[in-house]
Amino acid sequence: MAHDELTVAVLGPGGVGGLLAALLARSGHRVICLAGEKTADTLRTSGIEIRSSVFGDFHARVEADTELREPVDACLVAVKATALDDALARVPAQTLGDGLLVPFLNGVEHPATLRERYRADRVAPAVIRVESTRVEPGRIEHTSPIAEIDLAGDPVPAERLDALAAALSAAGPTTRVAPDEAAALWAKMSFLAPFALLTTHHGLPLGDVRTTHREELTALVEETVAVSGAAGGPSDPAQALARYDAFPPATKSSMQRDAEAGRALELDAIGGALLRAAKHHGVPVPVATRLVQELRSQSG
Repeated sequence: MAHDELTVAVLGPGGVGGLLAALLARSGHRVICLAGEKTADTLRTSGIEIRSSVFGDFHARVEADTELREPVDACLVAVKATALDDALARVPAQTLGDGLLVPFLNGVEHPATLRERYRADRVAPAVIRVESTRVEPGRIEHTSPIAEIDLAGDPVPAERLDALAAALSAAGPTTRVAPDEAAALWAKMSFLAPFALLTTHHGLPLGDVRTTHREELTALVEETVAVSGAAGGPSDPAQALARYDAFPPATKSSMQRDAEAGRALELDAIGGALLRAAKHHGVPVPVATRLVQELRSQSG
């Protein structure tokens, strides 16, 4: 697929999906946003408005529908794990066909699930480092100074990954093709799990967690990177802790924001997946186990 004329579907045009949809559309690609009837109508008539200190403030026209009705080069999946099953009804496997399915989901288990439903050699998991929020349908605020994507997919043909990465990079986000899918997914998971579990459990931003609950953070990081290392990802706890220390103190996790808003938590996709991987690899994770159990009882 030549990156100068892609047709890209975006399932879930929220903070991440809406930003990518608008950037790709501005770059000259045909973009079809897939969402509920009300959101699809809004995007179809009004497009997407972006406010970003990195990419500027701009407006992009996009197409929108409630279901994918024609083949596309790629379908970016930017819904939460809690909404994945319902959302996938908008992307029939027979319609997607040869197109890449690119999930920007938290956790590490979704690629296997998606490969049961779509062509296994067309599922290309991606990790994005960005802070972007949907203020309302069609209005996105990109507040972080970065937007970086790691694109992976061990069974996906390299030329397909390279072409999509080139299109995304040209549109704005710095995108690289990661050589190892598990390593790319665990690189994010090993950072995200302690961050999400502790900020949500204590109801505190990262700055307070890393000072007031430093011992608990250190113990959880050590458990998580041990599982990550066993699964083929990063395994350096000191490096992981340094990353937390570098973040602004007011930083909150998306799970914490969901808890504050009374929304369903991605607890199973993040905490549950961590515990299942730990059990599979025989790694003891007592702190993670306690936190997941307590959060399940709080949210249940």
